[in-house]
Formats: sequence, structure tokens, C-alpha cells
Amino acid sequence: MCIYLFTLLFIFSFSRVTVNRNCCNRYMKTKLPFSKIKGYSVQDHKEMCPINAIIFHTSKGKTCTDPTKEWVMDYVERLRNRAQKVHMNK
Repeated sequence: MCIYLFTLLFIFSFSRVTVNRNCCNRYMKTKLPFSKIKGYSVQDHKEMCPINAIIFHTSKGKTCTDPTKEWVMDYVERLRNRAQKVHMNK
């Protein structure tokens, strides 16, 4: 019984560490130029990540931003509008 419990604890701990490696742990401090953004994704703290975040994707990688910042949500809205225009033109 003790070995079984230890094994479950080990597996859970290992899988949690693996999931959290891809999570944003902190936000960038400066404003990202909109022209650099290719797309975005949303991180929810309920998905075993420590914070909520908007992750902007650029040609150089991913940038974690604070969804409570006005400029972040403005960028998200602009990206949604851009995607909607592309979808409507098809």
C-alpha cells in the first residue's frame, strides 16, 4: 500500500512539473509592438498554471502578457478583428 501511494505521488509530481514548464510564470514589463505579433493564445490559471496570461506569438517566440492591461486586450481585439476580416473574405 505504501509503495502504491508513493508511486502515485511521484507520478503526479512529475506530470505537474511537466505541465508547468510551458506555463507563463511572470509577465513581460514592456509593451510589445503590435507589428511583431503573429497570433496569440490564452493561458488560464485553472489549467495548472500559476497566472492568467495572454501569450503573444512572434517570429522570435512567445511573450507572456498581463490580460488586465488595457493595451494587451486592445491587441487581442485587433487580432480578432483581423482574423474575422480574413475569414469573411474567403
